[in-house]
Amino acid sequence: MKEHNSAVTSATNASAFDRKIARGVARYQKLNGDYSFFFSKINGYDDNNEAWIYSEEKRKLNFCTYSYLGLLKHPTIEAAAQQALKKYGTGTHGVRLLGGNLDIHEQLEQRIADFFGREAALTFSSGFMTNLTVIDSLLGKGDVIFCDELNHASIIDGCRIGNAEVVRFPHNDMQALDRLLADAPPQVRKLVIVDAVYSMEGDLAPLDKLIALRDRHPNTLLMVDEAHSLGVLGANGKGIEEHFNRRGQIDILMGTLSKTLPGQGGFIAATQAVIHYLRMTARGFIFSAALSPITTAAMLAAFDVLEQEGPQRRQKLMENITYFVAALRSEGFEVRAEQAAIVPIMIYNESKAFAMAQYCHQQDIYVMPVGYPAVPKGQERLRMNVTYHHSKEDLDLALQVLCAAREAVAS
Repeated sequence: MKEHNSAVTSATNASAFDRKIARGVARYQKLNGDYSFFFSKINGYDDNNEAWIYSEEKRKLNFCTYSYLGLLKHPTIEAAAQQALKKYGTGTHGVRLLGGNLDIHEQLEQRIADFFGREAALTFSSGFMTNLTVIDSLLGKGDVIFCDELNHASIIDGCRIGNAEVVRFPHNDMQALDRLLADAPPQVRKLVIVDAVYSMEGDLAPLDKLIALRDRHPNTLLMVDEAHSLGVLGANGKGIEEHFNRRGQIDILMGTLSKTLPGQGGFIAATQAVIHYLRMTARGFIFSAALSPITTAAMLAAFDVLEQEGPQRRQKLMENITYFVAALRSEGFEVRAEQAAIVPIMIYNESKAFAMAQYCHQQDIYVMPVGYPAVPKGQERLRMNVTYHHSKEDLDLALQVLCAAREAVAS
């Protein structure tokens, strides 16, 4: 009888999992069937212009890339990667604590610290892992995290997995945040965490006001995710601190190596004490394989390129952003942001947003729609990422196709 009951329970559990998986499969099949651009394969990049890609054997103008300054195929960075391949091979075959700590790992971390004017830095295997493990390491039971409601999923999940209390505040609402901080006991450890540039909105965190609130409320630290601001904001591309002229004011500065910088991984820049602490407590660092030597060497070179060529590349990027946003608005499109490379075009309807994206892909404009759960229902949009490599002619072509897509969907 016990064996029979066990078999029945097992079958029931399997059925429950099957139903859950089936819902996901149905969603995937619908998206992949109705909208062929999801999961479409990129076959390569145009040798003469990184803004153009080859996808499904067609040449398309790319507005989905995070290569904001066009460093993806930079020869100096590629050469550094090739040299590291010859010297170290393809991997580290170990975690940093147990035989996987290369000299270039520590060189990269010092380079990151110097770039941001910090005492030390620590690299992780991905940006998502960085937020996930660092937030959990810094706070625990009895502590409170104050999290902007539009923070990236990696931040949200990092808040969820720990034992700290999580308080979400309305997006960029500093009055609400001030009230919530005041409600927390003064002796409690508090962490305010925000994105520098919000990945779906394209707008900026009000850093000056956040610093003022941090200073007003005792036992409060400020953590900022610079994923989409590194290389884009500030005269020298040094992020939101430079943009607001508040260098060195963020307590825990997080960034990625996979947006403006053409690699993978994430990092934290902070005081030496914080970095020592994370080395011994951040489980995502302790138990994850180290960055590959290829990526590490490439990122070392990328920071050199960013300092040498970044200001000139950023100037052209800013010109492209200003030009494209003005052109979109002149044609009646609603664009929410204009200071960063993420340009969201509001559609407010999922079927229309998806249909417009499909039309654009058919006209060789590579753009993606954004819907629920990435944004709330009714806030659907097209997200256009503008880069250094886009020419005025490229932007004009995209605008022409977007106008035609809007007309086609309306008819």
